[in-house]
Amino acid sequence: MSVWFEGDGEIACSLDSVVQAIDDIGAYFAGVVSLMPGLTSVTLADQHPDIVIITTSEGLMKRTNVSTRVEEDQVTIEYQAGSKVTVNSHSIHQFIPTEHGVAHRLTVRDITAPGLLGFFYRKFGRSKIGKALMTAEKTYLESSAN
Repeated sequence: MSVWFEGDGEIACSLDSVVQAIDDIGAYFAGVVSLMPGLTSVTLADQHPDIVIITTSEGLMKRTNVSTRVEEDQVTIEYQAGSKVTVNSHSIHQFIPTEHGVAHRLTVRDITAPGLLGFFYRKFGRSKIGKALMTAEKTYLESSAN
């Protein structure tokens, strides 16, 4: 698997807060996506145990093969992310408790994006998109914890 983005951050919430937030995985994904820059509307369109479909101002976003693992000392969320025409990837979020909250590690792998715009996205979007996703996740979890 080819790593496209890896990032680490700290979130001011407890591991229990993460567990509570992902209890409704559809609301969780919709909430995080709604905080991404450039999206003017985000709604949860459909959800099943391992699939979440979100309607955004840019079209449909899918989270498939969703799995969550809750352990005593770690929470992991893993899924395939994609939209019908543009981008597909494999994402892994790991949350590990620290003295001040939780450490968040995001790994995005196997990015595919067709065409010339896809080429620019794959080559130049990694830092901006990865950091925006980490910031959205941090904002969502910190606001959910309070």
